[in-house]
Amino acid sequence: MAEFSLDLNEEQRDLRDWVHGFAAEVVRPAAAEWDAREETPWPVIQEAAKVGLYGFEFLATCWADPTGLSLPIASEELFWGDAGIGLSIFGTGLAVAAIYGAGTPDQLVEWVPQCFGDVDSPAVAAFCTSEPEAGSDVGSMRTRAVYDEATDEWVLRGQKAYATNGGIAGVHVVTASVDPSLGSRGQAAFVVPPGTAGLNATRKLRKLGLRASHTADVFLDDVRVPGHCLLGGRDALLERLDRARSGQRASGQAAMRTFELSRPTVGAQALGVARAAYEYALDYAKDRVQFGRPIIENQAVAFALADMKMEIDAARLLVWRASWMGRNNRPFTAGEGSMSKLKAGEVAVSVTEKAVQLLGGAGFLRDHPVERWYRDAKIYTIFEGTSEIQRLVISRAISGVQIR
Repeated sequence: MAEFSLDLNEEQRDLRDWVHGFAAEVVRPAAAEWDAREETPWPVIQEAAKVGLYGFEFLATCWADPTGLSLPIASEELFWGDAGIGLSIFGTGLAVAAIYGAGTPDQLVEWVPQCFGDVDSPAVAAFCTSEPEAGSDVGSMRTRAVYDEATDEWVLRGQKAYATNGGIAGVHVVTASVDPSLGSRGQAAFVVPPGTAGLNATRKLRKLGLRASHTADVFLDDVRVPGHCLLGGRDALLERLDRARSGQRASGQAAMRTFELSRPTVGAQALGVARAAYEYALDYAKDRVQFGRPIIENQAVAFALADMKMEIDAARLLVWRASWMGRNNRPFTAGEGSMSKLKAGEVAVSVTEKAVQLLGGAGFLRDHPVERWYRDAKIYTIFEGTSEIQRLVISRAISGVQIR
């Protein structure tokens, strides 16, 4: 039996150092500019593609790690650099996760490369599932998909909200209801290829944080996609719908499968933001002199920093556990994926707030990056399942009760 160890192996350490170097040398120097511009940082995305950090090969290499730790390690380091730019680089991964989670091998081969484009002309992809009246309540989804047998096409109608890369993406992955009577069990995921008529995103959303990452509402006006754009294929969908109609237990649905794959990685992103703020506040406390001594020598300041470090490390262990479980097909019987995202998101908010407080008036100024990290952190208690939804998932898992 292998000896238990929390040491990273050589490949993981090399990955951590490589991504950290990119974050320190390329991402951080550009972070304030792209946050202020509130635009997609295409030059940074292209630079990431050039060095091999943006593309399916990178994700596949991370996924090949049997421990499941490579992707959260890379995510933490990149988002330590900047969360807005980090999401511009890694946001495509959510659409890829949707294709991986629901698609056939042929669909992976066809669509995943198009999600990224190439080094000379990088592209991004979007996963569109939230709606104005269906965020956490995915069963209330109103976007419809109707099959046209005459043309072997699916016709999509509806509206999606808060879509990362919505409208600027080449490939959009859209969840829609095929049989509304079945609620979330009657839903499926579809690839909308680049340039498809009827898909529009006319309004870019202005946000509190993650401003370098593009977010928009997406409108689907009789969007027609070929039959092979249904992820998993029509035969598998019909079989799943028949099971649902007969009352058999479901294995899950499209949006939730994607979120289960991605929640630990989102937790790792939050950790990167939290660690950036903690490290900055620690250095500031060592240098800032008040009443004749560095403020780190005051117990209140030192204890706050100790709590920040402890919470970050505790959250990381939850993220790593869930990542290992997901990679090795261990079921989240106690909601471990949700635990990791919940803890890391709330730690990010708490730690960045403490960092602003420790810097005092300086922390409120854009001269210091802690105010940006504070703004960026808040989304991690909201998107991909609010903290309340994560608690619901965990409580249902540990109790076996359908708590509402």
